[in-house]
Amino acid sequence: MLQTHGLTASYGQFRALFGVDIAVGEGECVAIIGANGAGKSTLMRSITGVIRNEPGMVLHRGEPIGALSSAEVMKRGIAMVPEGRRLFPSLTVEENLLIGGQVRKAQGPWNLEAIYDLFPILRERRKNPGTALSGGQQQMVAIGRALMSNPELLLCDEISLGLAPVVIRDIYAALPKIRAGGAAVVVVEQDIGKALAVADRVYCMMEGRVTLAAQAAAVSRQDIHAAYFGEAA
Repeated sequence: MLQTHGLTASYGQFRALFGVDIAVGEGECVAIIGANGAGKSTLMRSITGVIRNEPGMVLHRGEPIGALSSAEVMKRGIAMVPEGRRLFPSLTVEENLLIGGQVRKAQGPWNLEAIYDLFPILRERRKNPGTALSGGQQQMVAIGRALMSNPELLLCDEISLGLAPVVIRDIYAALPKIRAGGAAVVVVEQDIGKALAVADRVYCMMEGRVTLAAQAAAVSRQDIHAAYFGEAA
């Protein structure tokens, strides 16, 4: 469904990605792990058009999309849950969710009722300002907003960052239901255990490069240690 080929990205004179190759298949869950500064979020921004690239560096169903805008990428069925949630502070929970359905007019399993069934607390808080919620509830809104576009590929950038363990458990419990709706999922995580528990395949990044690509069920802790820190365990 999605591939990157020799993907590079820079912020001014600073090179953040160096020839990154990843692939995501139909219905897969792929985990991207690595320490802070490894290039994980830059990879997500490059895929979604926030950072523009050469067209052929990102392929969606074989078509080059590396130079498309973020709005054009989303219309193709690729949605992102950004790090930090980034809700619209002047809008209610329900209004934030409805915004997600405006970009892509697509048939699919996700609408307001489906989001409220996935995260029942949001039904109770639907008239509250989005930023008046707890961090975990705001993350649920951010996920729901992305799902409202009925994406075929959902990119989740650090969805557990700064959240309590019980909240992280509830959010990760939603991922199988999201995949059951037909979407492939990419999870960017620093929590290796969480990432491996939900993923079919895993990529590890360090300093803007992929240092490990493996089946999640087969990868060892020694492999991850070597890829994560650039040294043997």
